[in-house]
Amino acid sequence: MMPDEPTLTKKVEPNRLPGWVIVLSLAALVGFLAIIGSSLNKKSTPAFKIGDPIPEFTLTSFSGETYNSSELQGKVVVLNFWASWCVTCADEAAALQKVWTEMQPGGNVLFLGIAWTDTEVDALAYMDRFGITYPSGPDLGTKVSQLYRISGVPETYIYDTAGNLAAVKIGPFESETEIRSIIEGLLPEG
Repeated sequence: MMPDEPTLTKKVEPNRLPGWVIVLSLAALVGFLAIIGSSLNKKSTPAFKIGDPIPEFTLTSFSGETYNSSELQGKVVVLNFWASWCVTCADEAAALQKVWTEMQPGGNVLFLGIAWTDTEVDALAYMDRFGITYPSGPDLGTKVSQLYRISGVPETYIYDTAGNLAAVKIGPFESETEIRSIIEGLLPEG
């Protein structure tokens, strides 16, 4: 070979996918993203809106009492999801207990605590630490929290005496006054 002689190189064409494969792949990707988006939207959409009736569920408290949601009409029901490991749950625990202590003797209000993804030992220690005396029980298999689509704790759902959702609090209550004012607005006059 001579120094000035050009070398022959073969031009290699990249492998191209047929157009229908590209279109099909893009359609599959868009479909997958739509499913994920729908799932995320479902999780961020509250399961219930103000005015909806209390859904059917049963909660067995740590002391063995059974509460069936269909039997709660006639009382204002404060349904509070909490966990012993939740820092902001601890921020509202004393306020919830104080309002429960004030309102429980009238018999028109029922607080139900639902321990979410917690162990019984830790949940009972938490209740003891904050002196919680209102009925609380574990959410076995996360059945109740899945029904409500909770995204974290604390979350509180308050039902009027007719059994309809009247208020939702995502995150901790700021004060006893906040809790008290919601409940008092739902109690019958007199």
